[in-house]
Amino acid sequence: LFLDRSDAVELPIKFIPQYAGCYRCQILLKSSCDVRVYEIECVVNTDHAEAELEFLTPAYQAVIQDIPISNMSSQNWQLEAILEGQGFYGPPVINVGLGETALYPLMFKPIAEC
Repeated sequence: LFLDRSDAVELPIKFIPQYAGCYRCQILLKSSCDVRVYEIECVVNTDHAEAELEFLTPAYQAVIQDIPISNMSSQNWQLEAILEGQGFYGPPVINVGLGETALYPLMFKPIAEC
């Protein structure tokens, strides 16, 4: 069954989330001869944020910076960390519980003066 544009009906929906997270809802549409249920899932991300860290340490000595990650969403997070750059280390995965703030320990250990 194909519908042309003249059979389409717009259903405007306004969604104003308070926090990042996954929001689900159902829309029930009824008429005298039809019942339809639409399930909608909206994923909300926070604005992209940039940060800059400067590490000062003698060669061969490590310095660790704990980076706070706050989960204000409605579900637990399991985040994968991808580190690029020589001398940087940290756990590959970090779990942040609902409503919690976890610290990601980013370590810089230079192998030469740079």
